[in-house]
Formats: sequence, structure tokens, C-alpha cells
Amino acid sequence: MDKLMTAELKRFNYLTNEIDAAYHEAARKLHLSDSALIILYTICNYGDSCLLSDIHRLSGISRQTINSSLRRLEADGIVYLKVFEGKKKKVYLTAKGQELAENTAVRLIEIENSIFASWTEDEKMLYLELTQRYLLSFQESVKKLNFIQKNPGEERSYPK
Repeated sequence: MDKLMTAELKRFNYLTNEIDAAYHEAARKLHLSDSALIILYTICNYGDSCLLSDIHRLSGISRQTINSSLRRLEADGIVYLKVFEGKKKKVYLTAKGQELAENTAVRLIEIENSIFASWTEDEKMLYLELTQRYLLSFQESVKKLNFIQKNPGEERSYPK
């Protein structure tokens, strides 16, 4: 198992985890839960509202966690939900929510924009192209991933 990960994969995982930790630290400093910050950030990404399904899809956080966080934000008068096109729901910022988003998620977006602005066009394109290539390859591999089962209906067995 010691040789399972290449040095590059270890570094990639380290950097990815450190970026996640930096966003967690930002949420903590802004007095928000990680999920509340992600909800506000996602709404800001779309303007002043977005589909609930977009928050679920883009966050990678469980539906239960997102829904619990949304209920808290709703109770605090930060967001409200409305039915949109049949069964879909859209999440909107209230005036209080817009102010909170300006003081939290928008500040992070400004930090991110300033970082990208400090890079050359070639650096930005290379970073984005390689990240997208990694994502697409990983998604394709995950689609093909199967869990090992002994027999249908039996409990799952884990590889040894």
C-alpha cells in the first residue's frame, strides 16, 4: 500500500484538501457553516437566485445537509424558496440575504477573482484546461466503477 499513490497524486490530494480547508476557514471566519457559505456562494454564482437542484449538484454535499442548512437560512430570513416549473424549486435571497451574501460569499468571489487576475492568460487557460481534463476523466472512470457483491440480494462484500 505504501507505493499505491504517486508523489504527484499525493501532492494533488494535499493541495485539494488544503484548498477545502481554506474555504472551511473562510466560512468559520465569516461565522457561517460550510453548507451555508456554499448555498450563498452558489446563489451569487447565478445572480440572486438559483435552482435547488443546482445547489445539490454543485456542492457535493448531501441533500439532507443542504436542506437542513436551507431551513436554518429560511428561518433566519436569509433565503426563501418558490416552486419553479413544476416540481423544481428555486432559492432566492431576501434583502437580508443579499446583505449577508455581500459580506461573505461575494468577498470570497472577489478574492478568487483577484487571484485569477494575477495570473497570465496562458496560466489561467492551462489551469482550467487541465482541471477540466482531470474532472472529465475522473467522472468517466467513476461511471464505470462497480461495487463488488457476492450475490444479488446478499450484503455487499468489501474487497480484501
